[in-house]
Amino acid sequence: MSTLQFHSQPQSRFESDIRFASSTSCSFRPRRNFTLPRRFRPRPLSLHSHSSTSLRPLPRAFSNDPAVTEKPSICTADELHYVPLPNSDWRLALWRYHPPPQAPPRNHPLLLLSGLGTNAIGYDLSPESSFARYMSGQGFDTWILEFRGAGLSVQASNLKELKQSADAVSEQIEAIAKSVANEVSPQKQPTDVSGYLSDSEFYFLREDSIGIGTAWDEAKLVAELTEIFMRLSERLSGFLSESQSRLISTKLLDQISKLLEDSQLSERFEEVRIKLANVLEKQQNSVIASQIRDLSQRLVNIIEGGQRSVSPQFIDIQERLSSTIEDFQKQLDLIVKYDWDFDHYLEEDVPAAMEYIRAQTKPKDGKLLAIGHSMGGILLYAMLSRCGREPRLKAVVTMASALDYRCSKPLKVLLPLADPAQALNVPAVPFGTLLAAAYPLASQPPYVLGWLNDLISAEDMMHPELLEKLVLNNFCTIPTKLIMQLTSAFGDKGLCDRSGKLSYRDHLNKSNVPVLAIAGDQDLICPPEAVEETAKLFPENLVTYKLFGEPHGPHYAHYDLVGGRLAMEQVYPCIVQFLSQYD
Repeated sequence: MSTLQFHSQPQSRFESDIRFASSTSCSFRPRRNFTLPRRFRPRPLSLHSHSSTSLRPLPRAFSNDPAVTEKPSICTADELHYVPLPNSDWRLALWRYHPPPQAPPRNHPLLLLSGLGTNAIGYDLSPESSFARYMSGQGFDTWILEFRGAGLSVQASNLKELKQSADAVSEQIEAIAKSVANEVSPQKQPTDVSGYLSDSEFYFLREDSIGIGTAWDEAKLVAELTEIFMRLSERLSGFLSESQSRLISTKLLDQISKLLEDSQLSERFEEVRIKLANVLEKQQNSVIASQIRDLSQRLVNIIEGGQRSVSPQFIDIQERLSSTIEDFQKQLDLIVKYDWDFDHYLEEDVPAAMEYIRAQTKPKDGKLLAIGHSMGGILLYAMLSRCGREPRLKAVVTMASALDYRCSKPLKVLLPLADPAQALNVPAVPFGTLLAAAYPLASQPPYVLGWLNDLISAEDMMHPELLEKLVLNNFCTIPTKLIMQLTSAFGDKGLCDRSGKLSYRDHLNKSNVPVLAIAGDQDLICPPEAVEETAKLFPENLVTYKLFGEPHGPHYAHYDLVGGRLAMEQVYPCIVQFLSQYD
């Protein structure tokens, strides 16, 4: 591997005479064109109609153009585009930053990929520190992808619904920040931190409990129980495996069993429970559906019989059953709503965005430059591993990314979520909500959770206002299925695909794409040694490893590489130098 040398003094944002001081060099041989599968060729989605004689409509959902509707207030890009995800109602948000007229001309667009559970804001915290603005100022047509479930990416079936959903997300993000910013006492918890989960969804992050529900409605309960068991019999239309379906149905029946403390009712319930379990094992058909409804009716009748008992333990039992069923239904909905993993990003989100950007910018060789921070860099590594010598990428920069995280102590708290049963109990982790709730305790005396700041930024490396914006606005909800796959990075094989058979480390030695791997000296989440070990997997003449930070300071933690006070002077010029050589 080679190392980079760069100027320590600030460079002009529009400096065109950029010198690359590394000995790294690479020659590319012409290769045949690579075409993505048809399912990865999205058509542009536009929120607005434009009267034009052009054969091609303006391919953007929002724009600063005064003739069209304003972007959501949270979006600070020049334009906001939406890319339809094939075979899905997801619309992926792409923030676009145009180069100014005085910037040096470039041959390739630049794609930025964010980290786990983050949106585009981390790349554009403020005009003074914005990584996206800096890169566009250096001439790169810069695009930030927000993965499904992050930022302004929304599920919508039409243009009106898309705009409403995007505006709602924008208002929600701003409301969270405003709520925490108004906190005065460090002991006082935020009063309205809803994150990306509703109150009913957040229920499943608490210990299981049975509350008091609505009035007893036998017909409604029979219908709801029937629907739940029918969905489990269908295995939630493919969302659950057979073993997962068995686990979650057992959980519901266990909760109902707790309500029936009378021995006589318990015996009657066990009889129905056994029959239900047998029915759920069978493939669904009209006969099975009828059996499920009959058993649901019998179950409700048992509960109703207990209600007529004068025994005190049966007071409100029907209402409690209603509440149990309602909460369980919400959990099933959450499992369906947050049903994606790392490979979904790799196989669907990133290819759809790349194809869209190519269609808009038309680079002559059909290639893009790409930069990924944290999980964004991991995705780029996985692409290079899977696509071999034809990933349609001209050059790649990764920041704080690795494929083996065994040396990362903070991330090991995620390991309990690798249990498939936990993915059913907690289908999604409202990471943004939890960070926002913890922020007052991390940023104000007596700094009970002050250690959280060290995971994000090294001491004195990020302005307090920018750190607050990052914590309160940049993070979102993470599906447990995504976390489960990422925990494979703690195993001997490193990060693997969802089947566990393919290690993304295996084929990096065959890549022909130049890579700059950047690490921060005080990054506790992705330690420098993890970054360097992954870099060593590439051909030596194509990879450059750069460590930022000095023994006596300044130091770089996980997010200082993209938003720290010295990043614009030290990190950003280094990246421009590298990309310029291959652009």
